[in-house]
Formats: sequence, structure tokens, C-alpha cells
Amino acid sequence: MLARLLQCLSQDSLSPSSATILPFKLAATPVAAMAILPLLAESTMCGIVGILIKDPALRSQLGEFVTPMLVCLDERGPDSAGLAAFEEHPSADARRISLFCAAPDFDWASLGQRICNELDAGARLSPQAASAELVSSVPVEKLRAWLARHAPQVHALAVGKSIRVIKDEGRPGDIARRYRFETLAGTHAIGHTRMATESAVSPLHAHPFTAGEDFCLVHNGSLSNHHMIRRKLERKGIRFETDNDSEAACRYLQWRMQEGDALETAIEAAFRELDGFYTLLIATLDSLVVVRDPFACKPAVAAETDAYVAVASEYRSLAHLPGIEQAELFEPAPERIYAWNV
Repeated sequence: MLARLLQCLSQDSLSPSSATILPFKLAATPVAAMAILPLLAESTMCGIVGILIKDPALRSQLGEFVTPMLVCLDERGPDSAGLAAFEEHPSADARRISLFCAAPDFDWASLGQRICNELDAGARLSPQAASAELVSSVPVEKLRAWLARHAPQVHALAVGKSIRVIKDEGRPGDIARRYRFETLAGTHAIGHTRMATESAVSPLHAHPFTAGEDFCLVHNGSLSNHHMIRRKLERKGIRFETDNDSEAACRYLQWRMQEGDALETAIEAAFRELDGFYTLLIATLDSLVVVRDPFACKPAVAAETDAYVAVASEYRSLAHLPGIEQAELFEPAPERIYAWNV
């Protein structure tokens, strides 16, 4: 193993299809090898995937494409997993609200009936295991206040015209089967397999994290100054739901956009503010974005064809995609913004 490590360390570059992408090159000495072993171990933590389908004829197969991408990275994140998919808009004024309740045998039918009786007669609630999707035109803050009073065990994971978020504890394959990820249709999706290192294992701590409407991210890495960012945002009245460092990154970016920044400008500010190692996959109503920290310590590989663009922590997560043999493959550069629009 040490000999192979020394060989890798002596290489000038690595192919994006390599299973391991080293964060940086060190002199090929036993001392250097021993120094980087902990970093190599950390580089296997968590997996991220994302795909944006350019060809409208393939959008009904979104779930078929993204599910194997996620399940393939099972050992990178056996604690929990999640997916955010962007689907067809229900109507001009309605919103999709992704709900979750960990209580066994929760009565979703009764909740749906109460929402129709007390909030919105036209609301539609579609439950699946511990999650449900509510389509309603009721103001979101009014719904959140109502849930806090009448169903405090139910959490709103995401809100927007198009976004749907499903996340839970357990191995990615089990979660994908439980929630039938392969049946999802839409324009784009991002997903995450989590190996918890800095906060609790729970559905709320799982990725993707969301803020505002139709905005979410997944993160592989670790931020060292997330408590400082959290305190800064809390002083501005922004509420957090977990102590996860990735939530701090998500809410920071959304706050910057709320203040008037374009997403690219918000990310450039994040390059200055975020301290730590990260590869971020970001999804909005109509775009997929990937960025890496200045040292590109966390692995990422992208594949682009005329039909789609896909990003993952490892190439093997992309190997099943149609036309992958002809795809343009590349490793996203550090501190550079890559964005694709629907």
C-alpha cells in the first residue's frame, strides 16, 4: 500500500477517472506518505452526485440515471442519504413543500385532511414512507406556523415551485428503494451519501440542505469556521435547524442572494468567507453548479455530452450513463465556478 501511495504522490497529474484524486502533490518520501495518509482517509468521506438533463426526451428517466450514481457511493456515506429533484411546476401560485416525520406510522391522511379543512381546500398531500409532498398555495410561513402548533413532529425540508427533497437515515441503497428514487422525473437532481464527522446522524442532518425557495446544496468536506458564519447570520435573524457545517454554507449563500447578489457573486464571496475543504454541488430552479475550495482537496469529476452533464465524487458513479464513452471528462478546477442551465 505504501509503495502504491508513493507512486501516486510522485505523479504530476491524475486522470479524472481515477478512483482516488489526491488533494495535492507531495515529494515521494516515506515521511510525506505518512503525513498524507490521514488526508487520504478523510478524502473518502461522503459522496456527492448531480445531473442536469439537457435532452427533454430523457427527463422522464432522471431517477433511473441518478439513483445508481448515488447508490454506487454507498461506502462513502453509510449513515444517511438524500436527493433533491427538480420536477414540473404544479401551477403558477402553488408551491411544493417536502415534509418529513420520523414518528412510526404517522397518520399522513389525517394531516392532509386537516390542511384541506383549515388551510387550503385545494391542497394535495402525497405520502411515501416517512416523507410526503404537499402541493399547496397557502403561504409558506403560515403553513410552518400551523405545523408548529398542530404537528410539531413534521418538518418542512424544502419549499419551491419545482424542488422535491427526500432524505433519511440508513444506507443509500435502502433509502433509494424505500422512496423509489428511480421513478423520479425532472430536469436535474443532486444527491449525497453521508459519513458523519462533525454532527449528529439524523434525517435533518442529512443532505441536501435547503434555504429559501428552489435552492439547495450538497457538500463533501469540512468547514472550520461554520460557527462564526452561523453567529453572523443568526444576528441577522436567520434561523438554523441543525449544527451541521453544510447548513451554514447553504444559508450563507442564500442570504447573499436575498441581499441582491447573483449566485455567482454569492459564491465568490463564499470563496473569501468559507474556511476549510469543500466540494459543493448547488441546484437552483434552473441550474446546476459545482465549486471546489482553493486547494481542491475533495474529489470531483464531471462528464458532459449533448444530452446531459453529470458530476460525482468518483468516475465509477458515472460509468452507467448513456454515451459516457464519448463524454467530455474533466476534473473541476479549484476556486472556479462551473454552471449549467436547464
